[in-house]
Amino acid sequence: MGAEGLLLGKLTFHKGASLKDPADLFNSSLDGNARRAIDTHEGEIVNASAFKALVRWAIALNSAGKSKPAKS
Repeated sequence: MGAEGLLLGKLTFHKGASLKDPADLFNSSLDGNARRAIDTHEGEIVNASAFKALVRWAIALNSAGKSKPAKS
C-alpha cells in the first residue's frame, strides 16, 4: 500500500476529539463533543502513515487509565 491507501466508509473514533490530527484525517464530527470520524467515499485516498499513527494514538488513549481487574 505504501504511503497512500484506500479506505471506504466511516470509521468512528470514540474519543476522537481528544486526539491530535495533524494530517486532518477527521472530516466528520458526531453528536456530543467526544467522537470524531473519518468518512470516505469511493476513490478517495487516505495517507496510510498518518492513518496508522492516528490509530496508534487512539489505542494508547483508550488504553490509558484502564486498570487490571482486582483479583479476588
